[in-house]
Amino acid sequence: MPLYAFHCEHCGPFECWRSLNDMNTPMVCPQCQTVARRVYTIPGLVKTPPALGRALYRAEKSAYEPEVLRREAATPTEEKPSHVIYPSHGRPWQIGH
Repeated sequence: MPLYAFHCEHCGPFECWRSLNDMNTPMVCPQCQTVARRVYTIPGLVKTPPALGRALYRAEKSAYEPEVLRREAATPTEEKPSHVIYPSHGRPWQIGH
């Protein structure tokens, strides 16, 4: 059932859920019981926040055209030793037994 907007001359605007069969029948104001006129409004669409809209657009777009990302080359901070020697204890899985 859609939500219709009405305007009463005495009480002001109000909304009412009505079936499509009752779309053209006159609406009575719930407060003063006079016939109210219907107000035509835009559909009740939800306004998506811009950040969420961009994220949804990217997600939908990447479903068909994956975005190619490139990682910048890591800057060497320290030089790693070329050869690491670990002390051998025989069987490493038996350490501490």
